[in-house]
Amino acid sequence: MRKKTFAAAAALFAAASLTLTACGGGSDGGKPVAAVSEEPGSRQAATVLDKPFEKPDLVLTDTHGEKYDFRKETAGRPTLLYFGYTHCPDVCPLTMNNIAVAKKQLPRSAQDKLRIVFVTTDPERDTPAALGTWLKGIDSQIVGLTGDFAAIQAAARTVGISIDPPQKDKNGKVTSMHGTQVVAFSPKTDAGYLLYGEDTGVEDYTKDLPKIVTGDKP
Repeated sequence: MRKKTFAAAAALFAAASLTLTACGGGSDGGKPVAAVSEEPGSRQAATVLDKPFEKPDLVLTDTHGEKYDFRKETAGRPTLLYFGYTHCPDVCPLTMNNIAVAKKQLPRSAQDKLRIVFVTTDPERDTPAALGTWLKGIDSQIVGLTGDFAAIQAAARTVGISIDPPQKDKNGKVTSMHGTQVVAFSPKTDAGYLLYGEDTGVEDYTKDLPKIVTGDKP
């Protein structure tokens, strides 16, 4: 993916809000489409935002059944935020595994600083216990959050990610339509300044995480 810069967060919001994917649906929902300028020849995975997003004001329940204030708990820490669900057959587990594998390449001190937060888009099925079991198989340090769907949907919207209520398809299978971007928040400003699409691989995250930990641009 080529590096892209956006003239305004509003433009990104409009683009991301229109790009939804049902995991397994084959959409390109992780790819923003409102790039205003591009840097030819760049091979960076990150989309750098000219006007970073404010960190969502979101209070949900973690996998231990405790209240988790996203802003408070991640203040001053490098943070990756992703919205998905545990019954997703491909994109969500792949994204989390890619990040988890890359994180393990960091020094222990950097791993401890980094916060990876997975917010479910299917809270009815993703209870704290179910979410905890699923994430434990990927990385026990990942924070899993569940709670009121309307609150989750509203918080995602503030960072340009759209989420539809889970629905049953014609075969009775429940699917969740959601944007598949990963938002990186800087420990320097607490603002979301980088965006990653679903085609971002382990190598990309391995290369970028050291800079994300320090709040620098890849």
